[in-house]
Amino acid sequence: MDMQTVPTPLVTDHRRRLILFLFLMTAMFMATLDNQIVSTALPTIVGEFGHLERFGWIGSAYLLSLSAVMPVYGKLGDLFGRKYVMMTSVAIFTIGSAVCGLAVSMNTLIAARILQGLGGGGIMVSIFAVNADLFEPRERARYQSYSSLVLMASSAVGPVLGGMMSDLFGWRSIFLINVPIGFAVLAGLAFMLPYRKPHRRPKIDYAGAALLAMTTTSIVLTADGSQLFGSLVSPLSLSIISFGAICAIAWVFVERRAPEPILPLPLFRNSTFSLLLVISVMSGGIAIGMVNYFALFLQTTTGLSPSRAGLLFILLTGGLVCGSLSAGRIISKTGRYKPFAVASFSCSAVAFATLSQVHAGTPIAFIGALMMIHGIGIGLAQQVPVIGVQNAAPAGDVGAATGSVTLSRMGGASIAISIYGAIIGSQLAKIGHSIPLVADVEQLTPKMMAALPEASRLAVADAYAAAFMPLFMTSCAIALIGLAAALMLRPVQLPRTREEISPATAAAEAAE
Repeated sequence: MDMQTVPTPLVTDHRRRLILFLFLMTAMFMATLDNQIVSTALPTIVGEFGHLERFGWIGSAYLLSLSAVMPVYGKLGDLFGRKYVMMTSVAIFTIGSAVCGLAVSMNTLIAARILQGLGGGGIMVSIFAVNADLFEPRERARYQSYSSLVLMASSAVGPVLGGMMSDLFGWRSIFLINVPIGFAVLAGLAFMLPYRKPHRRPKIDYAGAALLAMTTTSIVLTADGSQLFGSLVSPLSLSIISFGAICAIAWVFVERRAPEPILPLPLFRNSTFSLLLVISVMSGGIAIGMVNYFALFLQTTTGLSPSRAGLLFILLTGGLVCGSLSAGRIISKTGRYKPFAVASFSCSAVAFATLSQVHAGTPIAFIGALMMIHGIGIGLAQQVPVIGVQNAAPAGDVGAATGSVTLSRMGGASIAISIYGAIIGSQLAKIGHSIPLVADVEQLTPKMMAALPEASRLAVADAYAAAFMPLFMTSCAIALIGLAAALMLRPVQLPRTREEISPATAAAEAAE
């Protein structure tokens, strides 16, 4: 890569860039919200269509197709230009949303969710890649922090919004609302986003794309094995693991010979790229993967109602907002992102190590403070992997590199959720029927816990606190792995502009 190959910003007018960024954030909110908003509407959907045994597939189908296509969309943007790849993603997602809203059976809905995911995966990857074209390297850090806030905001408001819309307008409204929003985003992109034709002849790596899609699908299915197939070690789960391993090995052999690989293997020779992928996986595991388990922990060990427990998440979200915005502005000024990765995992490791010692009588304010520390930790490094790989990758592979980071984060979350569920399940199984008036501790709701005699309620709270101890220790170990990877990062300084990327620096990156 030399100075002639470093492209100028896609849009130079500041006002036009801000308007375009607003359209991009609207698309991201729409795609990420859809995986959360459906959760509270699932019982209503099952009540209408039946087929309770397919309950889990409504969420898993979206996550499966979304994960499978992320790296593919990144590469397609590198080959054909970001504009039309991004617009195609939005169009597919909008059509999928319309079909979801008009679904006549559970099978139709699951198929439409797959179609939605095929568009949603492209939206998430293309947005970060378009940001790389719109903003200079340091300026990008500030705007990526806003993107991170949109991701977390969708996670926070999704369940609440889904419940409200289902009650007021019916469950179909949570999908149909995406149709007018999708058309507005398409119109905005058509008029505001310029088309930049890549200076390379498109050669699509069909075999590599198919093998990578099957590998990522196998990983997500394996992570959801306990929910979908009854056990992580069931014959079907083990078969999927074996199939995924074969696909992964075959993918490596295919990519070594492909003229335009979906994910160029030379990227992995750059230690910065590899370490940032590790950081992204670990970050997904302790950020996205822990959200639902924090809610369960609060309701079972403190006796808080769901609504009061939800209020404590304001501390987690507030910490995340403070950490993300602060990191974005400081990275924009200094160009250094390594310190924030180190600080991020340090905060989370301390929070989880302390939470592992929490018992049923611990003051709620103390637990809230630990959640805030973890939130600050998440926010500090929320945008680091994306910024880092976009700076480390050659200009022609920015989309592929961005797709790999986004996928690794989702993969880390899926795997961590499966591990956390297995830990809690195994720990609670040891309790059996030892608590008076409690037949099955796993089926207790917060309302049922509140109705128990004081002695039984405290016994249940202590049982859950003991079950969560190994879970928090596991989260702490994940954070420490991320911290080790962060410490091994080279102290790279982001250039202020694309023109500052010198041939010597580019040659050093390539040689490494």
